[in-house]
Formats: sequence, C-alpha cells, structure tokens
Amino acid sequence: MIPPVIIGIMSGTSADGIDVAIVRFSEQAELLHFSEYAMPAKLRIAILRLTAPGFGEIDNMGGLDKALGDACADAALSAIKEAGLQTTDIAAIGNHGQTIRHRPATQYPFSMQIGCAATMAERTGITTISNFRSRDLAAGGEGAPLVPFAHRQLFFDPEHNTVILNIGGIANITWLGADGQITGFDTGPGNMMMDALMLAISHGERSFDENGQMAASGCVNDALLDTLLQHPFLQQTPPKSTGREQFGEDVVNQMLNWPDISNADRLATACRFTATSIAQSIRFLPDKPDRWLCCGGGVRNRHLMKLLQQQLSPASVETTAAASIPPQAVEAVCFALLARQTLLGEPNTLAAVTGAKRDVCGGQITPGANWQTLLRDIPTWIR
Repeated sequence: MIPPVIIGIMSGTSADGIDVAIVRFSEQAELLHFSEYAMPAKLRIAILRLTAPGFGEIDNMGGLDKALGDACADAALSAIKEAGLQTTDIAAIGNHGQTIRHRPATQYPFSMQIGCAATMAERTGITTISNFRSRDLAAGGEGAPLVPFAHRQLFFDPEHNTVILNIGGIANITWLGADGQITGFDTGPGNMMMDALMLAISHGERSFDENGQMAASGCVNDALLDTLLQHPFLQQTPPKSTGREQFGEDVVNQMLNWPDISNADRLATACRFTATSIAQSIRFLPDKPDRWLCCGGGVRNRHLMKLLQQQLSPASVETTAAASIPPQAVEAVCFALLARQTLLGEPNTLAAVTGAKRDVCGGQITPGANWQTLLRDIPTWIR
C-alpha cells in the first residue's frame, strides 16, 4: 500500500478563514500539517453579501466562485510549502467550499457551495474533489451534516458514549454510541448570531467577541432568550440541518431591535442561546453522553465553553485535542477523509444521519495534472 497524502480544505459559515489540513492515510489518519488562513476581507464581505438573497446574484456568484477557488489554491500551496512537501507529494484535495445556499426542504432540494474546483486543479496540478452534498440530497437526504462519517473513524470509543460537537457558524453534533450506534444533526446557531451582533454593534470593526469577553460582562435577558428558544427549528426532530436561512439576518435584527437591552446583554443572551440550544439537543439522542469532544471556532469562546460545561454536566466537556486532533483542524481533516472515500468509490455519507434512502458516495472529481498517476495509485490504497 502506498499511503496517500490528501489535503482537506474547509471554509465555514462565518467565512472568516480557510482551514487546510494535510493528512496521511495509512493504518489511520495522521495529521501532518494544519494551517489557518484569514479570508481576504473584501472576499469575505462579498461572500456574506451573496448569502443574503438579492439581485445580480448569478454574476456575483460566478466571479466569487473563481476568486474563492484562487484563494483556496493559494492556501493549499502555502500549506504544502510550510509542511516541507511538494505538490507531487499530494494525491488529492478535498474542498468543501463556501456554502451560499442550503435548501434541503424545498420542492427541488439543493445545497450550493462556491470555491471553483477547476481553478484549484489548474493552479495546483492536484486532483480536486468538491460538491460533497449533492449526492446525498439526490438520495433524499438533507445533504448535512457530512462529518459524522469521518467522526466515527476518528473518535469512536467503545467504552464511552461520545458526542462530537462542532461549533462553527452553525453547531452540529455527532453521537457515537459505545454500542456502535451513530446519529448526528445540526443543533442550531453556533458562532453565527454572536459574530453578526458584534459586527453590527462595532460598526464593522470587530467580527467576533474575543474570548466571549463582552458576553461574559453582560446579563442574559430572559424574555429575549425565551423568545429565541421558541424557534421552530429547535423543536424539529432529526434528521435536520440549517444555516443562515433560519439563524441569519432576521433573528439578528430581532435581537438588535429588542427594547431596553445593552449590547453586552445582547451578546450574553446570544451566547446563552447557543449553549442552551446545544444542551437541549440531548433529548434527540439515544442516551445520555459520557463525554463531549468539542471542535471548531467556538472553542475559542471561553464564556461559551464555560456555559457548556455547566449545562452539559455531569458529562465531561473537553476539546478534540484530548483525542490528539487540534479542534480547529477537525473539519478540514474530515474533508480529506471524505475525499479519499470519493476516490475509492465508497460511501462517505450516512443515511442514518441525513435521512437519505441509503449511504452514498458523494463528491465530484476534477482531474488535475496528477490524474493518470492517481489512477494507478488508488488500487494500492485498498488493503
């Protein structure tokens, strides 16, 4: 077997950065290198604008698709150099892309990501796998969450009921039962509402509440919190997934227009809302968790992590660093793993999680300059 080295790239709902993980697959997934690159400010503003419905979207989307493809290619090439590798050392790139629409409940369900795979394959010479969600949607699933398949391979523990909690713009969980049972779903907002509030109240100068300091200084407005907790998504039984469509501009404006409340209290309430919506998701799990392993940008919010430790007790709450994977790297590692499955033609989604008719192999392959070599190597990956 020739252990393949695959890059996973992730840009989350907040569109604030590009995460790159370089992973070697032998007996198990080995993280060789991880880098985080800030999203160029102009590109982030344009992406966030595109996530809100409006006019001229197709022209904007076409240009941004190419621009983000260039940015992801730059990030991949930089990470390869930082790791002391050559592009010829990399078998493939699995790029999730930037989600600009996620509509699993419409008459014709779809999920759309930008980050041009053709641009990446051309710039890097490396075969690129993208569009991971569409095949699951075609099979009747939500197209999300995708990462439980990878979480099972990375974090399963036969001694404990474990929940993997990813706190990105949206929060999602994966249940890994000690008996092998697996399920997963989006719980609701992660950082999204807190980031949007901070951006608004700072007049664009601050895009997040560093360490949750402002939230920690405020007091929760119980009336507002009770109103937020009535959101219909929180009552919905899994499988379920969500995004800006349900926890974006409308909900943020509701918080901004709430009377007689300080900005610190708004942040405190939004932070409590995220923590409580996560804690309430336990009612949809097969059993009580023994431990929670947390990842994503939300683990940097100390106030949020403190609230989670309080609300999820007596289960232990720690980051995935306890399982030897840095919490910021987990999702990028997952997309490297999903890309490997795509190239093998094996399932990389779980119908038990997404609600699809069956497990399917998602992802579209854009051949790079290494495609012929890759075709010769793939059979050697099979043990």
